[in-house]
Amino acid sequence: MFAKAFRVKSNTAIKGSDRRKLRADVTSAFPTLGTDQVSVLIPGKEELNIVKLYAHKGDAVTVYMSGGNPILFELEKNLYPTVYTLWSYPDLLPTFTTWPLVLEKLVGGADLMLPGLVVPPAGLPQVQKSDLCAIALVGNRAPIAIGVAAMSTAEMLTSGLKGRGFSVLHTYQDHLWRSGDKSSPPSIAPLVLDPADLSEEKVDSTFQEDLRCLTLEGKEEENGEVPLSETSENTSAGVLSQDSTDSRPLQEQMDELLQQCFLHALKCRVRKADLPLLTSTLLGSHMFSCCPEGRQLDIKKSSYKKLSKFLQHMQQEQIIQVKELSKGVESVVAVDWKHPRITSFIIPEPSPTSQTVQEGSREQPYHPPDIKPLYCVPASMTLLFQESGHKKGSILEGNEVRTIIIDYAKKNELVDTHNKNLVKLDPILCDCILEKDEQHTVVKLPWDSLLTRCLEKLQPAYQVTFPGQEPIVKKGKICPIDITLAQRASNKKVTVVRNLEPYGLDPYSVAAILQQRCQASTTVTPAPGAKDSLQVQIQGNQVHHLGWLLLENIY
Repeated sequence: MFAKAFRVKSNTAIKGSDRRKLRADVTSAFPTLGTDQVSVLIPGKEELNIVKLYAHKGDAVTVYMSGGNPILFELEKNLYPTVYTLWSYPDLLPTFTTWPLVLEKLVGGADLMLPGLVVPPAGLPQVQKSDLCAIALVGNRAPIAIGVAAMSTAEMLTSGLKGRGFSVLHTYQDHLWRSGDKSSPPSIAPLVLDPADLSEEKVDSTFQEDLRCLTLEGKEEENGEVPLSETSENTSAGVLSQDSTDSRPLQEQMDELLQQCFLHALKCRVRKADLPLLTSTLLGSHMFSCCPEGRQLDIKKSSYKKLSKFLQHMQQEQIIQVKELSKGVESVVAVDWKHPRITSFIIPEPSPTSQTVQEGSREQPYHPPDIKPLYCVPASMTLLFQESGHKKGSILEGNEVRTIIIDYAKKNELVDTHNKNLVKLDPILCDCILEKDEQHTVVKLPWDSLLTRCLEKLQPAYQVTFPGQEPIVKKGKICPIDITLAQRASNKKVTVVRNLEPYGLDPYSVAAILQQRCQASTTVTPAPGAKDSLQVQIQGNQVHHLGWLLLENIY
């Protein structure tokens, strides 16, 4: 709809009554949004504009602008979110996934054809014909387009994933997106991590060749016609489905895996001395560790959906006893290790083949860098250091600074003859290390005070050395990894982690590990106020899991 430039009819500030009506319309159109989220999306006092425009085909569209970005648009009395809004609320609409190479076609005005869908292990989202849906790319859950389903999910599967799947209304990089700040989609880790073979480099030649036919329905040529060769569909185009020798439904398989990891953890890892044990610790520190190689434990894909519901079921079987020892926090307080399900559980043996593959393909384990504090000579202290051959900007280690100061004091006969622990201050030392009000009152200093003051006056720097790499020297202080527990407008807590990069930690890898371990959604976004730095945000209070990751079991 916005593949070509549109014509603006009017742009006016919204009235108070219209603002209230818009809030009510948003609440009605998107019932999954809470009251607080609607208030954030449609702020009470901030500037909000109504832009009336005509799309290139003549459609009359009303666009709502907030903070310089289009957040919603209205067409034929139907309200639609823009990609800017979906990036803040990625779960607002059912999301279907396609290949990155398809984006260019969608931006050009094409609809999404069913052969272009990537089918996740859990199957396609359940939608009905004419339902509003989001479209994302493999490897990132941030939507890049919205469209209307041309058929229900059941009809899509019945058709063998052939034909037109979605009428695309708006995309990232179209002219509606260009009317905003033109920001790029944030990186939001998929709920289920995509297999390694979903990278663009590994898309087979058949898919590359057939890409042209995946999205071309609805594409307009200059003469209004689409070449016949482009409208024909090739059913050999790549469509991913669950590749497993197990023919049972995924939910049934996940239920079995969940119980297997639970029994394995109780039999081999949890001890009586560990009780009471936080249920989150049982999952994060014990059950995940018992998950077989090549499998991924995801409670959301099981019939239980939540850990608490699964543990209630295990409690009904009298395997464990769960109590809420503090408000909102449950713990396992008792385990019946003589229960038949635990005693009869056979610990699965890792297959030699999977172990060989793992040994050959696993990434090198993380080794923390060696971080050494350094000192930089400022202009105000060049006279003190020039005798030793150093100038402004010279980088020194702490022991070098100590040696230079001692040599300077001895060479200039500043050591007190009556008390060797004191050093007389000459004019250069006075100017370098004394405060203005001390210039005429302090004439001597103990060695330790002299050295401490000198180090404090030098500018901070540091050296980072990663295993097998050359040392990297930088000026300034190295900031520690910052972990913040924040509370959003929706009254939900989120854990934010910043400053991972100086320690050689990839924010995307950390986000992927935490997503699986915490069973919570994660996002990676630019860190506010920091150039070329990213932050990881995880839903809920995940400080405990971060401590485990950073202090005990860094990948």
